[in-house]
Amino acid sequence: MTSPPALQRRLGVPGAAAIGVASMLGAGIFFVWAPATAAAGSAVLIALPVAAVIAVLNATSTIRLAMRHPVSGGAYAYGRAELGPLPGFVAGVLFLLGKTASVAAIGLIAGGYLWPGAERVVAAGLIVVLAAINATGVRATALVSAIAAGLVVAALVVVLGIGAASAGPLATIPPPVPGWGVLTATGLIFFAFAGYARIATLGEEVRDPVRILPRAAALSIALVLVLSAATLLVLMSVLGPDRLAQSASPVAELVGDGSGGDGSGMAALVRAAAALACIGSLTGVLAGLSRTGLAMALDHELPAVLARLSRTSTPVVSDAVTGVVALAAVLLLSPAQLVGVSACAVLGYYAVAHLAALRAGPSLGVPRGIPIAGLAGCLAVAFATPWPALVGVTAAVLVAVGVRALVRARHSGVA
Repeated sequence: MTSPPALQRRLGVPGAAAIGVASMLGAGIFFVWAPATAAAGSAVLIALPVAAVIAVLNATSTIRLAMRHPVSGGAYAYGRAELGPLPGFVAGVLFLLGKTASVAAIGLIAGGYLWPGAERVVAAGLIVVLAAINATGVRATALVSAIAAGLVVAALVVVLGIGAASAGPLATIPPPVPGWGVLTATGLIFFAFAGYARIATLGEEVRDPVRILPRAAALSIALVLVLSAATLLVLMSVLGPDRLAQSASPVAELVGDGSGGDGSGMAALVRAAAALACIGSLTGVLAGLSRTGLAMALDHELPAVLARLSRTSTPVVSDAVTGVVALAAVLLLSPAQLVGVSACAVLGYYAVAHLAALRAGPSLGVPRGIPIAGLAGCLAVAFATPWPALVGVTAAVLVAVGVRALVRARHSGVA
């Protein structure tokens, strides 16, 4: 019997970190501050570090699990190995659901910056092109991610410098008042803060997982946290919480144009950087999606055709199916609906990862309190997402589990 085809280990620290940074520098930097501030007011200043803490907890559990199980599939593979096939299947469904929604949402956000009024057309085109790039191999994914991340960081530094020059004193920001809105804002911010997961889902394509995965994750989270904190502080001090909450393009307003129209040259730079950030994020998310589909197909949890690799050792069929489903989401749902679905599903996915880390026990090399705190944080924020998203995600998981049970019963001759 021949063994299943293997992915090639090509990525080092720079390539893996670039995928993580590019995945996080999408909607998070350019989109979430307005709705997050609308939900929490100046308490969004609390929501950002809370989201960062949850991200660190999630990264600690998932990266350690990736080192223990250095294969593609992320929490699907970890849940399956540590908890059993059904919890792993649930994690896989949550990941595919949440990140497909994320692909569609980020595509629409990019379309809003590039061509207001034709967001769906632009999003569809981007998804088709980037799915094709992913199908050429992970080297292309890493190269596109590195270029996008570098250019976006440079543009953000310039724009934040201009904004900071006209910023008022931080003392003028109203003191934050904690409340339920903080959890809602945390979920919105977390929507774009989870790009480090792309590193773990590419574990089978990293040259030395034990050494590379923790370093790449730490670099990714640290850089994005610094940029996010700087962006939020400048926005709050320049626009104030009320104006920020109502802004359609808050970062563009730092240089005098929040309209999305022609505006100044600096505003055009902001819109171009936002679109580029979304493109880099889409590239990384699509790579993680296709490889989770590949892992589930190899385990007979999804149709076997999704396990087919191309001559470049990439899951080309899984790439194509992921793109088609994301295109359908672009046509059927709004960005706000997609963000809610993504946040809820991905937080559930990480909850399974923390359960797997707890099951692994001391051999994982992390204190037991880390997965416990991470599990509690993920569940609390997931239940604070809009109720249509929570109901929709729950229903989708129940349907998937039911279909799985029927298929297995038929194959075993019970039904």
